[in-house]
Amino acid sequence: MSQTRGKRKVFVGVVVSDKMDKTVVVAVDRLVRHPLYKKVIRKTSKFYAHDENNECRVGDIVEIMETRPLSKLKRWRVVRIIQRAKVPLPVAREEVAEETEEQLLEEVLGAPVETQAQPEEVSAEAQNLSQQPTEQQTEQQTNET
Repeated sequence: MSQTRGKRKVFVGVVVSDKMDKTVVVAVDRLVRHPLYKKVIRKTSKFYAHDENNECRVGDIVEIMETRPLSKLKRWRVVRIIQRAKVPLPVAREEVAEETEEQLLEEVLGAPVETQAQPEEVSAEAQNLSQQPTEQQTEQQTNET
């Protein structure tokens, strides 16, 4: 007795999370026409897909196929990786925060920062800048006298 299996659904989407072991979250976009206004709307569905070898990374474009239930949420599996992510994995948040802090200091002070200032020193410098009167305030003071 041979049973023929029905055609399985296949979608192409982008990996939005790979934080779980052997599981990725894939976002699949589709276009839907609004029934009343006839405007084309982009809708996104998220699918949990099985990634046996943990090969997928955030940003990869993958092909997923419908399969039997593998867990409470997983009903899809990664068939192949169509395209790898162009951007490397994001760096640690602390490193990015330090870089942006240095850039902001350079913009505010107008000169490159040579040494790393402690947060207390930075806030003191910012307070001194905010306490200095602006040009409009000095003009108003001269006009009043």
